[in-house]
Amino acid sequence: MADSTRRAFLGAAVAACAFAQAPQGVSFPPSKTTRDWTGQVPVQYPDPDVVAVTPAFRKYMIGNTVIRKHHTGTLWAEGPAWNGPGKFLVWSDIPNNVQMRWIEEDSRVTTFRNPSGYSNGNTFDYEGRQLSCEHGGRRVVRYELNGTATVIADKFEGKKLNSPNDIVVHPDGTIWFTDPTYGIGGNYEGFKSDKETPEAVYRVDKAGKITKVADGMSGPNGICFSPDYKKVYVADTGAGRELRVYDLDGAALKNGKSFAKLTVPGEGGPSGADGMRCDTDGNLWCGARPGVLIVSPAGETIGMIRLPENCANVAFGGTKRNRLFMCASQSLYSVFVNATGAHIA
Repeated sequence: MADSTRRAFLGAAVAACAFAQAPQGVSFPPSKTTRDWTGQVPVQYPDPDVVAVTPAFRKYMIGNTVIRKHHTGTLWAEGPAWNGPGKFLVWSDIPNNVQMRWIEEDSRVTTFRNPSGYSNGNTFDYEGRQLSCEHGGRRVVRYELNGTATVIADKFEGKKLNSPNDIVVHPDGTIWFTDPTYGIGGNYEGFKSDKETPEAVYRVDKAGKITKVADGMSGPNGICFSPDYKKVYVADTGAGRELRVYDLDGAALKNGKSFAKLTVPGEGGPSGADGMRCDTDGNLWCGARPGVLIVSPAGETIGMIRLPENCANVAFGGTKRNRLFMCASQSLYSVFVNATGAHIA
């Protein structure tokens, strides 16, 4: 089949599938999450678990690709971050107190850091240094290129942080992170301890000064910049159970408001964003139930990637930054999409 003919055929297949999945009565094709995830039994294209909730998601679907499982056996997979120069993905297995690494060259999975301080969220800064949110030490650390660790934040106004959760870096060199209490609520993902500071979102400037930029949430969790760095999204997985959005004004967050409350498409049951990343079009790709929910800049759920496990966090990676990696409870998955990650990690 000629390339142009093949592309037309696959395009038609995706379009047909997407239209079939569009909510004309909110019915979607059966999930294939019970399929054989070893890769030994092929899945017919297009992957039925990459779902267009509205026609707006069709352009982000690739007709001849499927969701792949790369690893299973973690207790709670979190914090995926792509290292471009190294061509690998690092992620956290919080209860096992390790960081794992998936290597693009040969798809090997290795233990990357042990112990990890019960790390949760990870990212890389613009100098290629890894930043990690550690529940164990109730701190944010940066791993220098020589292998030493620098503590970026562990206290605010003389009191201990709770359990830094997720983290992003701004091109101006500032570091932004969330600080809920999930890591000090018991001895599973850290160490049970008392709360000394309210749940909040913080900013650390290049000189190391830490500033509280948002509070009032019971569970500030995932955090993400918009592609133009004019907005900051924060997932509140506490009582609010919503996505919030703020205007980024220099060093401050202003005009905070509810952006979206997520439900499971076709089912209507409650969901909620955990970790998330933006693509270059401004869509939010959110770890959630039943996998990944894709939310437009207008706050509408336009797509869904169904997994057999709830998804905690995602990251764009690969050479073209068009491979979505998904940390879902006990496993690591990925799928190619027709979207590009907006930020470096």
